[in-house]
Amino acid sequence: MGQWGRRAMAGMQQMWHAYPVTRGMTTYALLWPTSNMVQQGLDPGRQRYDPLQGLRFLVMGTFITAPTVYVWVKIASKLVRGNSLRHAMLKALYDITLFAPVGQSQFYFGISALEGKSLAQCTDEVKEKLIPSWKVAACFWPIVQTFNFAYVAERNRVVVVSVGSFIWTIFLSYMHHTDVQNRPSFLRPKRTNLEPQP
Repeated sequence: MGQWGRRAMAGMQQMWHAYPVTRGMTTYALLWPTSNMVQQGLDPGRQRYDPLQGLRFLVMGTFITAPTVYVWVKIASKLVRGNSLRHAMLKALYDITLFAPVGQSQFYFGISALEGKSLAQCTDEVKEKLIPSWKVAACFWPIVQTFNFAYVAERNRVVVVSVGSFIWTIFLSYMHHTDVQNRPSFLRPKRTNLEPQP
């Protein structure tokens, strides 16, 4: 790495130290668009990559999700003080019950808004996909967050969340871009008695 590269890295490290939220923002800026591109590559019906999708994931992850996760990690650390496994499991429980519905709603609403959809369309996206996504999140995130809260220093927790988020965002991208009828039944919303049968 040349002199310019060393200066850039030193500047980044100073920024990360002075503004801790930027650690997560930097990680999300790399991982979220990459997650979307991975999902696009896994989509058998896709003929070519859509770089605008990746750009929307970059904006959503960097400027909306990372700061929200940063604040949540701070709140969770204050809700339950301590770093034992028991404390970590309690924080993970709070994470899946308090933060996950907010974070997932924010994602579906925000990514739809970035696509230029109407308020009603953004709201419908949340209604259709929140519960099926949350069920999967309840199997994935408690494991990640228990490890995170028990064994990772607070200053690095957003980075660990963003690495878990890499995998999770592939799933969210799949949920967002796949029509209901093309998803497995457990990822479809349940019908109510008021809805007409097909």
